[in-house]
Amino acid sequence: MRLFLIIAIVLVVLLGAAGAAGYLWYSIEKPYGVFPKEGVFVEIPHGASLRSASHILQQNGVVRNALAFEIYGRRHPKRKLVAGEYFFDHPVTGKEVFWKIASGEIYEQPFTVHEGDTLLDIAHNLEAAKLMTAAEFTVAATDPKQVKDIAPDAKSLEGFLFPATYKLQHHTTAIDLTTMMVRKFRDAMQAVAPDRLDPLVPGTPLLSVVTLASLVESETPKPDERPLVSSVYTNRLRRKMLLQCDPTVVYALKQADSYNPPLTLKDLRYDSPYNTYLHAGLPPGPIGNPGETSLRAALNPAPTNYLYFVANTQGGHFFASTLAEHNKNVAKYHRLLNGEPADPPVTEVKHPVKHRHSAPAKKKATAKKGKR
Repeated sequence: MRLFLIIAIVLVVLLGAAGAAGYLWYSIEKPYGVFPKEGVFVEIPHGASLRSASHILQQNGVVRNALAFEIYGRRHPKRKLVAGEYFFDHPVTGKEVFWKIASGEIYEQPFTVHEGDTLLDIAHNLEAAKLMTAAEFTVAATDPKQVKDIAPDAKSLEGFLFPATYKLQHHTTAIDLTTMMVRKFRDAMQAVAPDRLDPLVPGTPLLSVVTLASLVESETPKPDERPLVSSVYTNRLRRKMLLQCDPTVVYALKQADSYNPPLTLKDLRYDSPYNTYLHAGLPPGPIGNPGETSLRAALNPAPTNYLYFVANTQGGHFFASTLAEHNKNVAKYHRLLNGEPADPPVTEVKHPVKHRHSAPAKKKATAKKGKR
């Protein structure tokens, strides 16, 4: 009787252990997940142990059983869980959860700032991508204190929000993002002209460089044309000529939320310090965010005498040193718009045919002599 009882107890223990092992195996091998429609973000803190991470995952409905997850993790002691934010929106196995976190597949959503995008463009695109509100970004980007050490006269971060693709996490704030953008700008300037990052070094102030670069960026999409456009504006500045840059007027109108394309003659008379048809010199600040190529062009304009340029309908421009040459280029532009050749056809001058009997013999002889 006593032996039977011992055997029964052993069987119960074995069955219990087998059941527990089976449940742990089931917990780690079979997909699990209880998520709302929008999914779940789970933060694994820096320094979190495997045990605490297991409980965080179970509490958020990502794994079925914290113990099973911990045991599986301890079977792979060389792989550590990477701190960060992770996104789950459908059931997966405990093994898949472990390897996702051990591989550091942190939730990141790419966001691209294009060359020439303005502060307002970026704010609108962030809201459209549902990454943050336009107002949140605008508040952060209109505070210039992040660049006060390199551009003391900057009124905002316009021009310093460097064009690049940024990887945003779920909790990335507007200030986090502007900090990343300004850091990228500093890195770019360090490669282009590190001395311009020090406002005490003699030379063109950084704000002026960035402002000129933003004008260049706004005028042409062709990298090889940017030094030429830069030379036009640099030559005009030297001669104290109005820059007459259309994009500065567009920028001013957009700031006032009153731009209705296309640009009109009335728009060119819009009273704004950014209107380079009315005010000499550079505008008070950048009109967009230039890339590295435009920054280089602003610092190193091509050695030309160009003072004018006009579109060539092929994405590029005709450049000219004189107004007369420029007017010819404008005429070319209009002919191309009308589907005509850039240059007008050469009209052949036809001389009247002289019959032999119409000229005296003496004159004919003189003419022949002259040819010899």
